[in-house]
Amino acid sequence: MRTAIAWIAELVADHRDEDGQGLAEYALILALIACVAIVAVMFMGSQVSDKLTIIGNTVGSAAP
Repeated sequence: MRTAIAWIAELVADHRDEDGQGLAEYALILALIACVAIVAVMFMGSQVSDKLTIIGNTVGSAAP
């Protein structure tokens, strides 16, 4: 993950002197982050949902 962040930072730094490139690069970075988030939810969504269900049931049974 460190190399990806370094690559993105280098990509943004290389084009700072060119006009009109910034918005497109930020849009690409945003799209990449969105894709990573979607993939993470797809792979870990059911695990997170199961854990939240357990926590909710525990809190619900502890309420007076």
